[in-house]
Amino acid sequence: MAKLAVATALYAATSITGHAESTKPTIVLVHGAFADSSSWNLVVSRLEKDGYPVLAVANPLRGVKSDGEYVAGVLKGIKTSVVLVGHSYGGSVISDAAADESNVKALVFVAAFAPAQGESAVALSGKNPGSTLGPALAEPVALPNGAKDLYIDQQKFPDQFAADVPLAAARLMAVGQRPITDTALAEPAAKAAWRTVPSWFVYGQADKNIPPVTLKWMAERAKSKKTVAIDGASHVVMISHPEEVTKLIEEAATAK
Repeated sequence: MAKLAVATALYAATSITGHAESTKPTIVLVHGAFADSSSWNLVVSRLEKDGYPVLAVANPLRGVKSDGEYVAGVLKGIKTSVVLVGHSYGGSVISDAAADESNVKALVFVAAFAPAQGESAVALSGKNPGSTLGPALAEPVALPNGAKDLYIDQQKFPDQFAADVPLAAARLMAVGQRPITDTALAEPAAKAAWRTVPSWFVYGQADKNIPPVTLKWMAERAKSKKTVAIDGASHVVMISHPEEVTKLIEEAATAK
């Protein structure tokens, strides 16, 4: 099944990005838990306006290793260099996926985990006080393999996840959120591409999923080329502050 998923990703990447040559790197965007690829829409429109080829990957949200393999399959089909961007749990995925892919020139962590080998999203989110995600979760959904799918309670979603997004939009996001398995959040990272690939970080100072102090610490540990901390921004900083996020991605794309 994993091989089929990677093969499908490879075909999709070739079909979408392989038809045209570009002098600019392809920007590959990887969403995190409780979101989907549409969370990048405001960033995508700006990147495309500036002439960048863009691909927003549908992250399976099943496990760091398997999700990383899926994204790596996408990367293999891209003929240009790549700037790989991850939001939240997507940071764990891009750090795994880029470890063995030579075409990745930069990583951009958007309110994202950047785990070292052996660290999990759960462990990092609890490293410092400040995350209120646990109490905001809905009743887990049991899966046949013994794992559980996690959702944020729809009533709590706007304040927890997207407090600086218009309420009507945040409520729609709550209804359409993608679940993540509890095992994915608890899975220790096996790879850490940020140790060798130049990295950039952006996050909100009002993030309630990952404490801002932890986001700052991960950026410093990764020797971030540039870190942008946005006052009052929530966990979905790419939705509430797409200009700042796009600017940082483009800085990473043009860096020598």
